[in-house]
Amino acid sequence: MSGSDIENLIKQMSKLPSLGSRSARRIVLHLLNKKDSQMLPLIDSLNRVAQNIKTCEICGNFDTISPCPICSSPSRDDSIICVVRDVADLWAMERVSQYKGKYHVLGGVLSAMDGIVPEDLNIESLDERINSGKIKELILALPATIDGQITSHYLKSRFKDKSITITTLAQGIPMGAELDYMDEGTIQLALNSRKSI
Repeated sequence: MSGSDIENLIKQMSKLPSLGSRSARRIVLHLLNKKDSQMLPLIDSLNRVAQNIKTCEICGNFDTISPCPICSSPSRDDSIICVVRDVADLWAMERVSQYKGKYHVLGGVLSAMDGIVPEDLNIESLDERINSGKIKELILALPATIDGQITSHYLKSRFKDKSITITTLAQGIPMGAELDYMDEGTIQLALNSRKSI
């Protein structure tokens, strides 16, 4: 491997969230020093995930099967859907182990600044799920940001004539915070304190 290959690996690694060039350089150096015990197993794991990963046809979660285990679980409540921005937020909710309903991943939030409109999000399939008549409650677990609030209001307005209760997470989620960075206790408190909107 040439020096340019190593530099390219560092460059690719630095594109990952929360990693700058210094952190990426340290990680690459660590992997080079532990080639057999860590680098090669990591490469194998990445290849397997890249070949086998699927997006759940129902909720939008990532797994190796579709529908995912959450959507196909008979022990989960089919009448409640928790709407989240992305898979990271779904995984954050699952860490709490308190929520026993199903999910729906929007794939983002509405944003005038970024030009994200309802057609860019996974809303049509949510519409279909609600129109099935099985859904009784929609929990909007969207970020406590301006764009998250706008998205919540849009969804509330869109589904206001449906025979469902629409709730949102309440106490515990500070304005501007993201679910993926919240601890389990904070998420649990917000989930238990949800309110109608």
